[in-house]
Amino acid sequence: MDIIHLLPDSVANQIAAGEVIQRPASCLKELVENSLDAGATRVQVIVRDAGRTLLQVIDDGTGMSEMDARLAFERHATSKIREAQDLFSLRTMGFRGEALASICAVAQVEMTTRRAEDETGTLIEIHGSDVVRQEPCVCPVGTNIKVSNLFFNVPVRRKFLKTDQTELRNLLTEFYHIVLVYPRVSFTFVHNDEILMELPSGTEKQRIEAVFGNPKRNVYTSSFVDINTETELVSIRGFVVKPESATRKAEQFFFVNGRYMRHPYFLKAVQTAYSGMLAADYQPSFFIYFDIAPEAIDVNIHPTKTEIKFADEQTIFQILLASVREALGKFTLAPQIDFDTSGRIDIPQPTDSHVSAPRVTVDPTYNPFHSRGTVYPDKAPTNWESLYEGLSAAKPLSDAPAAVHDELLRPEEVECCPLWQYGGRYILAPSAQGLVLINQHRAHMAVLYAQFIEQLEHTQGAMQQLLFPEVLTLPQDEMILLAQILPDLRAIGFDMEQLSPDSYSVLGVPSQTASHSPLPVLQHILHQVRERSADTRREWREQIALALAEQSAIPYGKQLTEAEMRDMLMKLVALPSYRRTADGKVIVSLLTDEEINKRF
Repeated sequence: MDIIHLLPDSVANQIAAGEVIQRPASCLKELVENSLDAGATRVQVIVRDAGRTLLQVIDDGTGMSEMDARLAFERHATSKIREAQDLFSLRTMGFRGEALASICAVAQVEMTTRRAEDETGTLIEIHGSDVVRQEPCVCPVGTNIKVSNLFFNVPVRRKFLKTDQTELRNLLTEFYHIVLVYPRVSFTFVHNDEILMELPSGTEKQRIEAVFGNPKRNVYTSSFVDINTETELVSIRGFVVKPESATRKAEQFFFVNGRYMRHPYFLKAVQTAYSGMLAADYQPSFFIYFDIAPEAIDVNIHPTKTEIKFADEQTIFQILLASVREALGKFTLAPQIDFDTSGRIDIPQPTDSHVSAPRVTVDPTYNPFHSRGTVYPDKAPTNWESLYEGLSAAKPLSDAPAAVHDELLRPEEVECCPLWQYGGRYILAPSAQGLVLINQHRAHMAVLYAQFIEQLEHTQGAMQQLLFPEVLTLPQDEMILLAQILPDLRAIGFDMEQLSPDSYSVLGVPSQTASHSPLPVLQHILHQVRERSADTRREWREQIALALAEQSAIPYGKQLTEAEMRDMLMKLVALPSYRRTADGKVIVSLLTDEEINKRF
């Protein structure tokens, strides 16, 4: 009996949709990219219930004929390419012809479209790959696609969607990836009848400011340094932030030929250019646009088309590194660096004719992830067994005496032992095993973290009113995140009222943070929750408590009395685990008697 058979088209489309349409944000990306490929100058996105109920994209592009409207929903039907050779000269966002077929396989889709030369347009309605109706209609030039009840026929996929706030943040993130590279196109984003973003046509800087800053004051882009490099291989332009404006929360974007991409290798080039200029844990924001011949890249290696392969990554790495260094060098009034298309960087000659001009040669084989001079032998070394001689005679690890006792500090010892402060950073306490060193900032962090967690669980945060309220202004994705965690912020002591779609008034703060400005504290909380991908309430409560504890803990350099040190240590050792902070940093370390005696 034969067991192999062809799958029905509807089933094949649902399987393909699993790769192309993973969540509402994937659907948004495909629809808006189609609008841009159609030459739209205005794009409106309308979303309801974070894309679950409705995701609608309206554009003023070229529109489609009646025949094209029907063919557009067939698999591998596309206007972008005609033959395999076209894959090596792509300038459009889409090209596979899979997006619309995948979307209509897992949703209820209605589309109206009209070309400028046609008197009437076409309406087509498809539910789960089945055409329900197709008829002439009256509609404006362009295309209007409504995607309703996404995953209505794939309940398992619908079940695993995140909360509305999380899915809406994903939608906005995907929206940013597109609007930042098309500043000449005006965009509108509406969610549940509320306009979240309205972006007029403008320059790249104006678009970046409209998304992440304050369009009226240009505060965000005022810290930018321009990049503009032209070579025969690649053109690189964009903006990098000045070193002193770097933050823990960095906006980092690469674009190539009008397409957003992720590229850890090029990220390493930017980080290398900032080497020695940034404080620990700080990252530079940047918006960098590459323009390169289409045949020199391959965008067809992943369904999302965000992982892109370059034919000559190492040379582009060197050019990008030099470009960022040049931009930062101009900002710091360092000698200007110019490089030609041959790949050699020239530093201008000094005025003293007796001093030769240094020249830096680009090494196209350089790879920052591999150590120079490392030799990888083709064959394993001989006599390798000799490396392990004598190990059989060693005692089992379990028989070895414990070097460090589990309880370095006992409450009865802390209560009466002498305490010292060293360097404004450490508390020293004697113990039975030697001398215990306690990081005072992290110790206080651990104590506060436990307090904040308990307050969040029991809604018992103590609040202190601010004499002068402060206004917190955020981009839309962070406004959505703030609305998601706002009940827990209020439970812990923040009193906040929304003033506008992009701002809150901060009226009160937790009593433990009363000595700090609330705006950096709230921004740090949002950064921690977003960077740690905290999706559940328990996860973001932990990040809220950790961020508050980090911001509120006593700073390094503060002198403590013996009573203050003893009180802190008594609270510390009362915790179930006091050796490390909640994010894994060491709090307590032991200098054993043996280590001390060895020094004498």
